[in-house]
Amino acid sequence: MADLMTVREVAEYLRVTQKTIYRLLQRNAIPALKVSHSWRFDKSSIDEWLRKSAVGVRASVLVIDDESTVRSLFKETLEDQGHAVSMAKNGDEALEQLQSKDFDLVFLDLKMPGLNGAELYQKIRAIKPKLPVTIITGYPDSDTMAKVLAQGPFGVMNKPFGEMDIINATKNFLRISPEA
Repeated sequence: MADLMTVREVAEYLRVTQKTIYRLLQRNAIPALKVSHSWRFDKSSIDEWLRKSAVGVRASVLVIDDESTVRSLFKETLEDQGHAVSMAKNGDEALEQLQSKDFDLVFLDLKMPGLNGAELYQKIRAIKPKLPVTIITGYPDSDTMAKVLAQGPFGVMNKPFGEMDIINATKNFLRISPEA
């Protein structure tokens, strides 16, 4: 039996509003079934739709995290979506890459040895002020997070997270529409 979701459930799964789901339904841009007077969504069809929607969309993404498992999760997930992924395990590596290459999006770990995420974020803003940055953290209420908040707008991904969180954050911050 298919794993069917409601509008509310698919909105939560995709991390968008229900209004966005209804707009996609109006344009026939999302796979759905009409059951009586309600919409239902097959989870496997939604997953396949997400994979296909990223085909041909290529962004250059820099992932900065001292944990190799986190870097690997981002690399595998984003490369499967057709993106080019560069990785840095510390602030010095990241700055080197940022000065030599253009990126469309940065995922930045907040707590790292040496140059921490707040300090690195400040340097990124000085080098590339319009570059979208998403902070990845397991410490959303920390002093370091408060320092970053004072520096300007960015996205936040709380640890733990999975593949769908990475895909959705990438699409949101690169402004890639689901029907791209």
